[in-house]
Amino acid sequence: MTSQTRKVTHVAAGILINADGQFLLGSRPAGKPYAGYWEFPGGKLEQGESAQDALCRELNEEMGIQVKQATPWLTQRFNYPHADVEIHFFKVTAWDGDIHGQEGQALSWQTVGRLNTSPILPANGPILRSLALPTQISISNVAELGLDNFLKQLSEKWANEAAWVLIREPQLPANEYAHLVQSVQKIARPHGGKIIIHRDIELARQLLIDSIHLTSNQLATLSERPSGMDWVSASTHHLADLQQVDRLGLDFAFLGHVNSSQSHPTETPLGWNAFAALCQHGWRFPIFAIGGQNQTTLSTAQQHGGHGVAILRAAWQAGLAA
Repeated sequence: MTSQTRKVTHVAAGILINADGQFLLGSRPAGKPYAGYWEFPGGKLEQGESAQDALCRELNEEMGIQVKQATPWLTQRFNYPHADVEIHFFKVTAWDGDIHGQEGQALSWQTVGRLNTSPILPANGPILRSLALPTQISISNVAELGLDNFLKQLSEKWANEAAWVLIREPQLPANEYAHLVQSVQKIARPHGGKIIIHRDIELARQLLIDSIHLTSNQLATLSERPSGMDWVSASTHHLADLQQVDRLGLDFAFLGHVNSSQSHPTETPLGWNAFAALCQHGWRFPIFAIGGQNQTTLSTAQQHGGHGVAILRAAWQAGLAA
C-alpha cells in the first residue's frame, strides 16, 4: 500500500511549557516504533475523540497530569515507513499533578536552542524550529519617529533583549531603504535578535541578511520559496494567502489586520473570531496577529490560535496607539 492510499493516523501532542520557558520531551518506550527517540508527549485519537480530548487523556495516562490550559498551535504531517501521521500540537501551559513517566519513559525539560537530547523523532523536528520564534515581532516606524529617534530606540531595545525587527518602510525609495538597513546593521545586538528585510529579496542577499518578509502580492506570484533565506515569512489576509504560505513551505505568517489600526483606517478589520477561524485550518507554520496589536493583546492572540503578535507603533513609544 502506498503512502497516498494509507490511512492517516491522527495524533495529539502537547508542548508542555514550564515557568522558566522550558519545554518537555519524552523518550519513546521499548517496543514502540522508533524506541528511544525523543518526542513531545501524546498519542493517537480514539474513535470519535477530539484532538484536545485525546491530548488530555494521553497526558494523564502517560504522565499522570490533568491538563488545565491547552491552546491549539500547529499541525504537522509526516510519512513514516510504518504509518502516515497528522499530529495536532497544543501548547500546554497549566496542569495539575506531578509529572512522571508512567510508561517507563524518560522525561527531560529542554531549552529552546540548547537541546541536549537525541535522537529526535523526525516529525517533531520542524516543531523545535518553530519554538525558536519569539512571540512578538516589532515593525519599524521611521515614518513617524524619524530616523535618529528610531535608531536610538532600536539600539535601546537590542541592548536589553533579542528582539526580532521587521524593517518595513514602504514610503522610502530603494536607495534610502538600503541605507536604513545598513544603519540598522551597525547597531550592536549583544543578546542576539534578528533583522528581517521587507520585500527586497535581492537586497537581503546583497547585505547577507537571512530573513525576508514578503508582501501578500509577492506571495501570490511565487512558485517556490526564495532560496538562500533561513527565515521566510509573508503577510496574509485570506485563506488563499495562508494556503500559498503552506504550499511554499514558508516559516511563519502575519495575518490581519485583526483590529482597527491607524495604518488601515478605512478598511474593516478581520476581528478575533475570523482570525481564530483561519488559524484553525491546521497549518504547519505559526501565525502572528497584526493590526492594532500591542504587548497586552498577546494573550488574546494566543487564545485564538496565534503564535504571537506583530507590533508597529506600540513597539516604539509607550502609550502610542498601535
